[in-house]
Amino acid sequence: MTASIIDGKLHAARLRARITEETARLRAAYDLVPGLATVLVGNDPASEVYVRNKNKTAESVGFRSVHRHLSADAGEAEVLAEVRALNADRAVHGILVQLPLPKQIREQAVLDTLDPAKDVDALTPTNAGLLLSGRARLVSCTPAGVMMLLKETLGPIAGLDVVVIGRSLLFGKPAAQLLLAANATVTMAHSKTRDLPGLIGRSDILVAAIGKPEFVQGSWVKPGSTVIDVGINRIDVDGKTRLVGDVQYAAAAERAAHITPVPGGVGAMTIVCLMRNTLIAAAAQAGVAVEI
Repeated sequence: MTASIIDGKLHAARLRARITEETARLRAAYDLVPGLATVLVGNDPASEVYVRNKNKTAESVGFRSVHRHLSADAGEAEVLAEVRALNADRAVHGILVQLPLPKQIREQAVLDTLDPAKDVDALTPTNAGLLLSGRARLVSCTPAGVMMLLKETLGPIAGLDVVVIGRSLLFGKPAAQLLLAANATVTMAHSKTRDLPGLIGRSDILVAAIGKPEFVQGSWVKPGSTVIDVGINRIDVDGKTRLVGDVQYAAAAERAAHITPVPGGVGAMTIVCLMRNTLIAAAAQAGVAVEI
């Protein structure tokens, strides 16, 4: 058996085209231009690349892009003041504060200050609570992208056994809630889980988000299952940097029916889902309907 590759780039391109069309419709019908603001504190190279890509993507789909760059020694009060100013700016519909933050700034203080209606990363306590209660409008971008890939690949997943490796606020916890809402039977695994190979071997869907390169061995994967690899890890091979996931791709692909590659899988969906959230937020704040 050789797994069918789940092409995240293809799915992302289709979603991006729909977002671009809907953005143009909102502009023509309501003179509404979605605005996305990014806030970067410090000069972390990876964060700078992520933010730059988000801004470029926002502009490419027709959004207004706003960027605020604060120095690495900025105080918490300065960051919170910037967030409050963006909260009050009616031309800004979505706000993304790039994580991680410098140690002098409490992440929770920033999330508590951020307007939930503009929280396009869906990390505020309000949006996390709405997801738990099944009433979320804005959903964390990477979990949302994973659910789209699963729906387009498998259709309904009701009754399937799913294991999610990782319990982070950014991915693991919201992903589990979305999977439960789709009527899957979900197990969350983590560093304290016993017999992880056995658990994975019984699962119809494996979602790996542990942040350890090629941690999941291909021999653990249940034959005929679907493997969603959320990990993006940089490793050095013969002096060259390679990107690998949390799963041993080649070995897993020999057993699974469907698998996401790294790169080109889940990661391709994340920024586009951020644009989708911004579009949804803009329409909600304007009181108009959106089709996306």
